[in-house]
Amino acid sequence: MVTQLKMKQWAGALLVILGITSSQVRAQQDKMFSQYMFNMLALNPAYAGSRDVLSMSALYRNQWTGVQGAPQTATFTMDMPLNQERVGVGLQLYGDKFGEMQEAGAFASYAFRIKVGAKSTLALGLQGGASSFQWNLANVQTSPDGTGQVDPAFASNISKVLPNFGTGIYLSNDRSYLSISVPRLIKNKLSEYNSGDYRSVQRRHAYVAAGFVVGLSPGIKMKPSFLAKYAEGAPLGFDGNINFWFADRIAIGASIRRNQFSSWTQYSTDAVVGMVEVQLTDQFRFGYSYDRTMNNFQSVAPSSHEIMIRYEFGFGKNRILTPRYF
Repeated sequence: MVTQLKMKQWAGALLVILGITSSQVRAQQDKMFSQYMFNMLALNPAYAGSRDVLSMSALYRNQWTGVQGAPQTATFTMDMPLNQERVGVGLQLYGDKFGEMQEAGAFASYAFRIKVGAKSTLALGLQGGASSFQWNLANVQTSPDGTGQVDPAFASNISKVLPNFGTGIYLSNDRSYLSISVPRLIKNKLSEYNSGDYRSVQRRHAYVAAGFVVGLSPGIKMKPSFLAKYAEGAPLGFDGNINFWFADRIAIGASIRRNQFSSWTQYSTDAVVGMVEVQLTDQFRFGYSYDRTMNNFQSVAPSSHEIMIRYEFGFGKNRILTPRYF
């Protein structure tokens, strides 16, 4: 009975992710991160080069820990400035797995950086690349006993390589940032199954993020940030976060993730998040976050985990990297 329940849950989840449910019900297709503020290149190509050194980051997210077929995401990003920091270049590699769906992609980023003040920079970014999608839909059981009528949406497996490109702007200085991006602009077809209101396509996602740092004392800084997420036809998503940095070495923070429906009075809390960041050396940073599920899925999958590491090549006898909070 438990196995049948799980299979029905994942069949429904696949329907949502593929975007082949009715036009009244959509969900975000793109990857989700709790530590988005430390993984901005995955959201905005204009972020490339903003840390003024060669920076490399890796992040792994285990969504809904303990549930069979739950989402698992891994990303690797690297970026650096060129031409006296007037240009930024970057590379993003990622893999995403959810049930019978697997996705892997590679995107290159380019940012043109313009000084707009003594300490502020406006970056205009582009990215291009491709994703490989594979769905073993024929393995999905769409009826409790496996003897029901075959759903045509799950009649055959899917394997595609889909090119895409995206854009963004990033305004930043040492103490604040504003990010606006649409990482994927092409609405590629994910499946040949299209009937009536059933459409299997890549949905455009837009992100707006901002944050700033306030000094509370010589050794303590407060860093609030937020992320707004929009996917065509899906509820708006909001992440609100606050971190406290101690001696620029250790940060402890919390976030809340909410979904906003068509009416501004209708919303749901998706998760609350606790996180810690440790600047182990001037070059190496480690981060961990724990999500506590607050929606209707909490009895099945109460928690998620995320680990992040970053290494930066920017220190030498003639160079000292100022603290970067974003």
